[in-house]
Amino acid sequence: MEENKENTENENLKDKAEHLKDTVGEKAEEFAKTAKDKAESFAGKTIDAAEKLINDVFKKNKPEDTEFEEEVLDPKDLEIAALKKEAEEQKDKYLRLYADFDNFKKRTAKEKIELIQTAGKDVIKDMLAVVDDFERALKASGSTDANDGVRLIYNKFVKTLADKGVKAMETVGTEFNPDLHEAITEIPVAGMEGKVIDEVEKGYYLNDKIIRYAKVVVGKTAE
Repeated sequence: MEENKENTENENLKDKAEHLKDTVGEKAEEFAKTAKDKAESFAGKTIDAAEKLINDVFKKNKPEDTEFEEEVLDPKDLEIAALKKEAEEQKDKYLRLYADFDNFKKRTAKEKIELIQTAGKDVIKDMLAVVDDFERALKASGSTDANDGVRLIYNKFVKTLADKGVKAMETVGTEFNPDLHEAITEIPVAGMEGKVIDEVEKGYYLNDKIIRYAKVVVGKTAE
């Protein structure tokens, strides 16, 4: 009796184990199927989202029906660009020409002023010889009424020349300058080496331009 009872219990346990095994297997298969479906759904959504993102980016940069084609320039645009370049070149030439012309006007105006200022150069230069004669006469004459008259004429004459822009050079005691002086001779004089010690003929400016060089005697080192 007891043995039959034990066998019956064992059979029941076995049946329960088989039933539990089948139940677990079914649940496992169901879980696996659900997990697979969710994974495929998620993957599909991810791929769709990626494709949508790529399409959106592509649409923002290229029209939907546009293929990558090489850009063709309009001949009118090329002609306009060429005309613009030519206009810039002409403008640059004009500015250069205008600058040259402006410099030419300034230079010509300056030369014209200088020409006007020195227009009587030759006449005045000849008159300087008369001034030289006056000075020699005054040095040779004594203190007489005639001498006073000559001095009066001389002063008036020199003033008239000064009003015309004539100015005498100051040479005695200055350093010898070949750009201003013409050395007639050299005389040994202590302390005056290379300096003008005497003036044979005065030099003159006309409106600050030299019209006659001074003829001078220059000191040199005593031997």
